[in-house]
Amino acid sequence: MRQHLLRPQLSWRALAVWRRNFLVWKKLAIPSVLGNLADPMIYLFGLGYGLGGLLPQVAGVPYIVFLAAGTVCASTMNAASFEALYSGFSRMHVQKTWEAIMNAPVSLDDVVAGECLWAAAKATLSGVAILVVITALGFVHSPLALWALPAIFLTGLCFSALGLIVTALAPSYDFFMYYFTLLVTPMMLLSGVFFPVAQLPAAFQAGAQALPLSHAVQLIRPLLLGQVPADALLHIAVLAGVSVVAFAIALILTRRRLLS
Repeated sequence: MRQHLLRPQLSWRALAVWRRNFLVWKKLAIPSVLGNLADPMIYLFGLGYGLGGLLPQVAGVPYIVFLAAGTVCASTMNAASFEALYSGFSRMHVQKTWEAIMNAPVSLDDVVAGECLWAAAKATLSGVAILVVITALGFVHSPLALWALPAIFLTGLCFSALGLIVTALAPSYDFFMYYFTLLVTPMMLLSGVFFPVAQLPAAFQAGAQALPLSHAVQLIRPLLLGQVPADALLHIAVLAGVSVVAFAIALILTRRRLLS
């Protein structure tokens, strides 16, 4: 029994779950994309032009350019988290969509995998939308930025899997406030989104290296600035490792919640 709980039972049917969520989302695609753009654009223009006018160059570039790259990462994280938590919880607990899907020959493992892939895809769309905007504004010049696209997807996958852990544990929507307050917000402040991690005390710098968003920023920002990331394989390995471990934990917790 324990071995069954630890071994994922996955198939291509997970893509059917992804497609189902996509078809539902497609009906409200434009408002959804605009909603995902609004919050990061407020940060970008408010801090980038407002605070940026008072600051010298940061990491050799204007502050708004530095912030733009961080905004791509933060937007991806937030979009993945919101989809995996609020939308995922609605489908799992409130609407009972997951139970309805499992009346077809689709396992719970495939449902969770499909949800994770969908949240990652939606987060990728959010990150790419920000990337298109900042490119149009002239903040991105290098073709190396194209390599940021798979990195954005990997970031979305990482935070989708983490979000599904919280979804599996949540008794209600209010529970998600703990996740955003205790994890998401500190990561945004400590991972180099708004300012270089080197500005932090040494202990906080060391702690920041354990945060997945920090690795996403260190991987994506150099690409948008036309540079090859240092330790790129390390950052990829951390994001991929967190994705795999978090998905396995989410799967076990979801099985215990819905199948026990």
